[in-house]
Amino acid sequence: MSFRAINQKYLEPGSQILMVLGIVALCQPWNMLLHTYGLTIILIGLIGFNITSKIAPEEKAGTGQTGDARNPGAQH
Repeated sequence: MSFRAINQKYLEPGSQILMVLGIVALCQPWNMLLHTYGLTIILIGLIGFNITSKIAPEEKAGTGQTGDARNPGAQH
């Protein structure tokens, strides 16, 4: 498994989940420590997503096309 495949499968969704968890940590009323670091968690997820979203998906063998089927006409 290449780095691009790992990025597409784990790192990009992981950073999105981290942003959502940061919002939950910021809005929950029970734990002051989570509330204190909620914005930091959101920012770490946002920076991670900005980095991982710039990495192009892996190309399919022999076709010259990327593995991104969501928007086949997009220019990266």
